[in-house]
Amino acid sequence: MILVIGEILFDVFPNYRRLGGAPFNFAYHLKNFGFNVRFISRIGRDDAGREILNRLELARFDLDDIQVDDVHPTGSVNIQLDKNGAPQFNIISDVAYDYIKFIPEYHSDLIEGARLIYFGTLVQRSQSGCENLQAFISRNSPETLNFYDINLRAGCYNNVIIEKSLLKTDILKLNTNELGKLKQMLSKKIDNATFVHHLVETHSISTVLLTKGELGSELFTNQGCFSSEPAEAIKVVDSVGAGDAYAAMSAAGMLKNWQPQEILNRASLFSSRICEVKGAIPDSASFYEPFKSLF
Repeated sequence: MILVIGEILFDVFPNYRRLGGAPFNFAYHLKNFGFNVRFISRIGRDDAGREILNRLELARFDLDDIQVDDVHPTGSVNIQLDKNGAPQFNIISDVAYDYIKFIPEYHSDLIEGARLIYFGTLVQRSQSGCENLQAFISRNSPETLNFYDINLRAGCYNNVIIEKSLLKTDILKLNTNELGKLKQMLSKKIDNATFVHHLVETHSISTVLLTKGELGSELFTNQGCFSSEPAEAIKVVDSVGAGDAYAAMSAAGMLKNWQPQEILNRASLFSSRICEVKGAIPDSASFYEPFKSLF
């Protein structure tokens, strides 16, 4: 089982809105690949929250894992796209997912049964969110992999959150912009590869996935460093959720023991296909059919 903890929200574009949130996107992709996924989040007791519950039920998620907040609204992000389809995010603060609760009597069995636990940074931006998320990732067995998709959003992280998270990380996924921010944070003026090796050694991280946009991506493991060119999208609609798609396919490949080059190539292909649809989640489950044969 894969356990995913974090935000589910609405991405609000100028003329439409889409369901999103990096952890939800990750969970949704893996569920549609055929994996057993449990997704823990928190929504408001409002129209947006009710719509999310309906959508999650249709997607066959366990609704007992979704907490309902009587005080805070369901999360949302206002998104503007530039001429290349690259997003600019305005993330609404103090919303329901900031208050996801760790409930030992309910969540301990899920943690114990997980092969992989996914988490990010945004859900830790409040003191409550950080304490509860850290409680989730501090209790798993040594056999369980912690997958940290760092996803640094302006005003939604600090050094303490990142350091605590890195110390609990087995697999780290980040992009070159986020790598630059980490270098700055840790005052390291060294090249990217050297810095990745520094992170691996100082935080006992086993695997690093580095996405580089149009320059492709790299995978750092104890077998060495592997690289891949980006797969070309037929027609880019927007790049929202491309990184989450990359993370999902990468995690799937690691759980299925694919070779590093296979992981890179298939993750690049899947993320490029997500760029061909509006938002981070395709409208039809048929989108996944060409990929199911991989598993």
